[in-house]
Amino acid sequence: MDGTTDDTTELLSISAFARRVGLAPSALRFYDDCRVLRPARVDAATGYRSYTPDQETRARLLRSLREAGLPLAEVTVVLDGPAPAARAVLEGHRATVRDRSRTADATIAAVLRSLSPAGGGASTRVRLGGPELAGAVRQVVPAVGHDAAHPVLGCVLVEIDDGEVRLVATDRYRLSMRVLRAAAVDGPACRLLLESAALAGTGAWAARRSEVTVEVGPDGARATDASGSEFRDLVVCDGRFPSYREMLSALAPPAHRVIVDRPALLDAVSRRGDTPGIALVLGDDEVVVSLPDGSGATRLPAVRPDEPPLRIGFDPAVLAPALEASIGPDVLLEISTATQPVVVRSADQGSFTTLVMPISLTPGNGNGN
Repeated sequence: MDGTTDDTTELLSISAFARRVGLAPSALRFYDDCRVLRPARVDAATGYRSYTPDQETRARLLRSLREAGLPLAEVTVVLDGPAPAARAVLEGHRATVRDRSRTADATIAAVLRSLSPAGGGASTRVRLGGPELAGAVRQVVPAVGHDAAHPVLGCVLVEIDDGEVRLVATDRYRLSMRVLRAAAVDGPACRLLLESAALAGTGAWAARRSEVTVEVGPDGARATDASGSEFRDLVVCDGRFPSYREMLSALAPPAHRVIVDRPALLDAVSRRGDTPGIALVLGDDEVVVSLPDGSGATRLPAVRPDEPPLRIGFDPAVLAPALEASIGPDVLLEISTATQPVVVRSADQGSFTTLVMPISLTPGNGNGN
């Protein structure tokens, strides 16, 4: 017998208790075997289990935790452990559930896109502001590659999904992505690769139109003005674009953040464009741009949380275009480590993101001041 009961205690059969708390009798037997929810009484002759009404709260909480996917070992911590341990278990499980949900959502979205390729039978029409499309093209096209061995890197990936249009380009050393909110979308989600030079021409054309409609169908893709009288054909490419979503999801949380005057940083980097590498030192409320040996230093005021100093290297020919493509007076750099991709965000436009690969500095010039 588990616990003690007197003759006045109301006893419920396992079936009646199961109906009250929403658990199957087999589940109650299992939880008894696991010593998570013991019956109030077990008949010595028949083995029948009985429960009391005051066990309902524990049983319902147990059911809720299991429905939330909490492992049984962690359920016991929540039910019987101290409050701090229970809170830690629940917060950890909630983070895990959120990560799994994001991963599942990305996977399902990718499969849905694959079911509606540009060459399928359905057409998709998306309406965008002309200047907005032109700005997005201007921002991402500089990140395309020019390697004849990898022609797909010379294209821009365009994804139309969930009311948004994403433009993505990469040369393997940097990645640029701009997200546009569509005025209207008609048709299934789709993705296509567009030849970058032709897309750049379309961007220049769209800049002079208040609104354009991009149509993707079995016969290709084109952009049309609001009147429908002028259009530009978009050159669709074949190939498999790199899995940029996996790259973004694999990024470690930033350990360093700094906001700095974008034109000033661009000028400091561009003036060293003929060198193979430069160093950025993130200090207290400043960024120092110099050659790897520390010479030719330029000090720029910066907004930076109370974080330890960091020294990181860049190829100026890669970093400068990322800064130039940004918009607004300020730029935000998010850095996890000196060897991982650095996120360059336009402080005034969160929908534009560039990833830039850092480089190794010469021996003896590692992280630190």
